Amino acid sequence: MFLPSFSGLRATRRLAGALFVTSLVLAPPSASAQAGPDAMTKESAAVVKAAFLADLDVMRGKFIGLAEAFPPDKYSWRPMEGVRSVAEVLMLIASEGYGFAPTSLGGKAALSREETGALSKISDKAQVINHLTKSFAHAKQALEAIDPATLVGRRRAMGQERTTPEIVLFVAGDMHEHLGQLIAYARMNRIVPPWSK
Repeated sequence: MFLPSFSGLRATRRLAGALFVTSLVLAPPSASAQAGPDAMTKESAAVVKAAFLADLDVMRGKFIGLAEAFPPDKYSWRPMEGVRSVAEVLMLIASEGYGFAPTSLGGKAALSREETGALSKISDKAQVINHLTKSFAHAKQALEAIDPATLVGRRRAMGQERTTPEIVLFVAGDMHEHLGQLIAYARMNRIVPPWSK
């Protein structure tokens, strides 16, 4: 099991703090009393969406930086059998940018299920970096297009009814976990993450 890096935890805590403060500050008491404890205003939903987009931008830089730092011959490296290789972790994140991140809030996926499944087979460094770049760009464009008014209530995500802040924390938390995993892979291979230099 790999724990998230300190910087990954710091970013997740910042996102969690922003979401918590948003839910307290921007939801007027009268709206909360009428709509229940999970109600958000359009304004607070917009802040949550903006915080998620900002966090995705930070992760984009770190994932692409790590993808560039790993030499091509290390893309097939894995710490042991049964866990993802460097390329598989990176392509999992690409698949989340193409689908999981935007669709969790009602955005459109860029690829079909079959196309997304095929991503896990890609291990060429240039192709991996290309997909990472495109997937984060897609997630940003798809999320920016979402009207915050559609994010004020609960929605079905990951098999449960969840609030927008819960969904964002779930998705971002998953992606940060894989960032921590990849940082551990880098350190095990004596690769210094670019932002640590």
